[in-house]
Amino acid sequence: MVKAPSRVSPRTSGAGLYPVLSLLFIACCVCTAQSHRVLSSPTRESLRGLSTPSREIFWASGTHGTYLRSLDGGLSWTVGQVPDAEGLDFRDVEAFDAETAYLLSIGNGDLSRIYKTRDGGRHWTLQFTNREPKGFYDCMAFWDSEHGIALGDPVDGQVELIATEDGGKSWQALPAVSRPRVLAGESGSFAASGTCIAVQSPGHIWFATGGQHARVWHSPDWGSTWQSAETPLAHGQDSSGIFSIAFEDEGHGVIAGGDYKNPEQGGTNLAFTQDGGKTWQVAEATPQWYFSAVSFSPGKSGAGLLAVGSTRAGFLRGKTWQKVWNLSLNAVRFYAPGKAIAVGPQGRIVLFTGLH
Repeated sequence: MVKAPSRVSPRTSGAGLYPVLSLLFIACCVCTAQSHRVLSSPTRESLRGLSTPSREIFWASGTHGTYLRSLDGGLSWTVGQVPDAEGLDFRDVEAFDAETAYLLSIGNGDLSRIYKTRDGGRHWTLQFTNREPKGFYDCMAFWDSEHGIALGDPVDGQVELIATEDGGKSWQALPAVSRPRVLAGESGSFAASGTCIAVQSPGHIWFATGGQHARVWHSPDWGSTWQSAETPLAHGQDSSGIFSIAFEDEGHGVIAGGDYKNPEQGGTNLAFTQDGGKTWQVAEATPQWYFSAVSFSPGKSGAGLLAVGSTRAGFLRGKTWQKVWNLSLNAVRFYAPGKAIAVGPQGRIVLFTGLH
């Protein structure tokens, strides 16, 4: 199991008109401030992995062994392919600076792998290859550049979890006795955006499932013990459940999902917790469509979140959508308060600003 890091009715005449005009002006400013810009992309590959270690440094990943890096806040990108990985689909990238990044590929058996670079992608080291034929890894998360955990679908009813505490030099399976067992029909997690698992220090881990059940599992102790919670998110089909989970701190989190085969289907596709995942309440915002990824704006709690999916992207603050865009996207990350980046099919890269 992972050990703790060492650091650990308006009036229309007279004076009454001016307040009304002022309010309308303010409202228009708010609406127009929330905008998006589609960036020039160097690839047509489908992108699902995304990491934003700073305001200027972004990494993305996708099909055919592809990775992208920007050092200027998305204005320009370099694209590369990991050697001998042209058959791999990198659904998750976790980066820490311009030089250090991990990639996770998905697939049955040895298609599930983890690579690492220490020199900005000039060289990649294969750190982990799944040797379980029934295994399928979905996502990973890190507390810091040395301590991380990766999540795989259940094998014979038990969730696969591996961890590193030495920067990926070794990845060890968590003891079988401490790994959760799923319920009948609970299909595991979704490798939609690299966000089916989340961590917070010290030692907190959450991951989400789908299928006949949509549950959140939580460990407060680096994976030694686990508790599960049923959630109100849409489920019942193999294509439905929780696709993304994010936490602002140890108590406040969000889950997002739905049915990816029926993306316009409304219902209970977004929910919040204020008690670390013990209980979940459906978001009051309507409509709700399918979401593949969700991200909190950093800074003051309650600043808002951005949720994306195959038909819509929406910025939520409080109980209402402040802005909705007709965009097909797979993954999203805030990189500064009010600013986010998202990626999607055919190499799509989008910057969002004014999300306050």
